Amino acid sequence: QVQVVESGGGLVQAGDSLTLSCAASGRTFRIGAMGWFRQAPGKEREFVAATSGGSPDYSDSVKGRFTISRDNANNAVYLQMNSLKPEDTAVYYCAAKNYYRNSYPPRAILEYDYWGQGTQVTVSS
Repeated sequence: QVQVVESGGGLVQAGDSLTLSCAASGRTFRIGAMGWFRQAPGKEREFVAATSGGSPDYSDSVKGRFTISRDNANNAVYLQMNSLKPEDTAVYYCAAKNYYRNSYPPRAILEYDYWGQGTQVTVSS
């Protein structure tokens, strides 16, 4: 099993930056891809960014503002969020996928095996 824990959420103003962290523990040697998703009130969970060793992938809504990075030595992944907008307000979830060797990371929620509990990000206007 793999446990995933997010941290770093909070309340910020529009235009601010925030970095989310995600720590994986357990059988982390299985992890092949890690990603970030978010869910705003009344909306479905959506893909934000993911990495699997090759070029990272981003949703159009965050491309150019968010950066995902992975620290394999510490089994961690980060999401640097710049130029935050009120529409970025959501609960952000970290996810991990086992045994994934494709350099292009998956976007589909069902692809991921493990999920964290989420961390709230609120952007005020």
